[in-house]
Amino acid sequence: MNLWATIPWRRLSRSLLSHGLLILALLIVIVPVAWTVSTSLKPAAEVYAYPPRWIPSQLVWQNYVDAWNAAPFDRYAINSIIVTGTIMVSQLIFGALAAYVFARLEFPGRDLIFIAFLATMMVPTQVLVVPTFLIFNLFGWINEYPALIAPFLVSAFGVFLIRQSFLTVPQDLVDAARIDGAGHGRIIWNVLIPVSKPAFVSFALLTFTWRWNDYFWPLIMTNSTNMRTLPVGLVFLRTSEGSINWNVVMAATVFVIAPIMLLFVLLQKYFVQGVTQSGIKG
Repeated sequence: MNLWATIPWRRLSRSLLSHGLLILALLIVIVPVAWTVSTSLKPAAEVYAYPPRWIPSQLVWQNYVDAWNAAPFDRYAINSIIVTGTIMVSQLIFGALAAYVFARLEFPGRDLIFIAFLATMMVPTQVLVVPTFLIFNLFGWINEYPALIAPFLVSAFGVFLIRQSFLTVPQDLVDAARIDGAGHGRIIWNVLIPVSKPAFVSFALLTFTWRWNDYFWPLIMTNSTNMRTLPVGLVFLRTSEGSINWNVVMAATVFVIAPIMLLFVLLQKYFVQGVTQSGIKG
């Protein structure tokens, strides 16, 4: 019996190709992060060493202290927490309310309104910068928290994601709650949200990532150190001579990315469940 003839070459080749692509994608994602962490712990002399050294000869934890002291990172962190936290909570609240309306209430033009609502996702943020800046300047909001928060209080993507999750909840549960005398608020809070917890967690994680890493909008809407967020603050980590200490900059970068990585590790189970459950029905 020919052993080679019994091997499912087509299935094996597909498996090798898929695994090869996954490994390549993993390397593309993880190599920059690993290099950032490695550089953040290197002495200055090893940053430009050739050939590059992945493992520092000594771990220079002082780089993190220098990064924290090189700029008012405590203020940057407070600004990022206030802006990101406020936006995340607001989008979850408004997303739940709007998703309930579009998923469970019947009224003329509902689907048309929902389509128009989703169409706003196709408008690039850059297109709205100039008119938004002029409006906020008229209100006196430039260099204030409202300018960083107001445009993102509601997310069309969040409404869509949560609505898709609400649609997967059996109508019998909603009807039973109504028979028991529950109003719209109790149906949302006691029936739909508990069942749709993965969707809320995944959307909260996505919102946190987008707003925490946002560089463009805070750069346009702020012009003082007191109102800068962490991504904008990274730009100002320079020495007095004008050269860049990359080991210090990478240490500051670790400050920025660490909360996102920690949250994803802790919540990835809910994130995967939310994406898979919310995207299959529409």
